[in-house]
Amino acid sequence: MFFRTGILIGAAGLAVCSGAATAADLSPTYNEPPAFQWSGAYVGVHGGTAFTKMPNPFADRNGWSGGVQAGYNIQTGPAVFGAELEGSYLGSARHDVQGGNIKEKWRAAAKAKAGLSFDQTLIFGTAGVAVTTFKKGDGVTDTDSRKLGYLVGAGVEQAFAGGLSAKVEYDYIRTPNVETRSAFGTAKTDIGSHELKAGINYRF
Repeated sequence: MFFRTGILIGAAGLAVCSGAATAADLSPTYNEPPAFQWSGAYVGVHGGTAFTKMPNPFADRNGWSGGVQAGYNIQTGPAVFGAELEGSYLGSARHDVQGGNIKEKWRAAAKAKAGLSFDQTLIFGTAGVAVTTFKKGDGVTDTDSRKLGYLVGAGVEQAFAGGLSAKVEYDYIRTPNVETRSAFGTAKTDIGSHELKAGINYRF
């Protein structure tokens, strides 16, 4: 009698354990999605305005800008570091100089970037060198065609699905000792330029 009762109790225990294991196997498992990563190469386009004086970027002395960029980011924790090459057409933004004015036509820049990521949002600063192509304007008979300067800026970028991201960026470019010649003689002027632009990047 006791032997038979023991067998029944053992069988019931095995059935309960087996059912619990089966239920555990059928229960859904949660895997935390991987954190977003900014690391990798990207290419993109941008457009905006190149202006000469604050605070109005849309005055008639300014020009609409547009161009392309390519770069590479490395992310360590929330910190993001990168480098970027950029080329822009500047739409003849004008700068007053002795005897008249000169115009900006093109700019190429090599920039370093550093920022903090908040998942798919990146806030960054940038600094580097820029080569600006100038053209003579009203009252100026000649000017330096290309001149090296420096660039500092900041921006914010928002990533989306499919490798796309959108950014807004402000840059200040200082080009020292731009030489011009006019009826008043030869002069050298430090040129300060501003760019406000929006862009789209595709990350590989």
